[in-house]
Amino acid sequence: MTAVPEAPAPDAPPIGQGTVRTLVGGEIARLQRGYLSDRAEAVAALARLRRGAGRDAAAVPDLWGLIDLEPLYTDPTLRKDAAANAVYTAMTLWSLHQQSRGSGMHRPGIELGAAVRKLMPGGEIDEPVRKRFVRAGTSANLPLLASRLREIVLLLRGQDIALDYALLADQLYRWQQPGGPDRVRRSWGRAFHAHRTTRDENTDGAAVTDPKDAS
Repeated sequence: MTAVPEAPAPDAPPIGQGTVRTLVGGEIARLQRGYLSDRAEAVAALARLRRGAGRDAAAVPDLWGLIDLEPLYTDPTLRKDAAANAVYTAMTLWSLHQQSRGSGMHRPGIELGAAVRKLMPGGEIDEPVRKRFVRAGTSANLPLLASRLREIVLLLRGQDIALDYALLADQLYRWQQPGGPDRVRRSWGRAFHAHRTTRDENTDGAAVTDPKDAS
């Protein structure tokens, strides 16, 4: 049986800093406020973004120009294509997660491993969910990872469990670098193992739904 990745050593380098994280955090915060306020432009933007959820952004021309990527191209330290792919992948997954939800599904500080663990009531390991998580972590490339993350996002949406998509975007960028997948997997594994189920607004009570753009 394949185990969930173990936690990294204490001196492992931190994941989640930089231009990609800042850009996605700002763009999602803006769109999320607009969506929850039922602003037409934000609702329309999310509808466009959802078409790319779990897919290669380059294969969805309707996404081009939707997000201002200028900060990526003015940062000399970034690999531009990898950064753009990470931004679009994270934002399209968030738009799917946010669909028909009455509260924000982007929430800083909730890493993927912790969010997945919240799908397991009482702290018990749910084997089908664990297997989906492991499959995502063993993805050979970003398009495959995006497709497998889409499956997890749908589970999270069904339980109103939020996720830090700015952090996820940064991790998707790092995933595309040499040694990146191992570092990201270790961080996800640490968050999974460290999480202890608590009653909060994401786990207590029925899901809050929003009827707009439910299609």
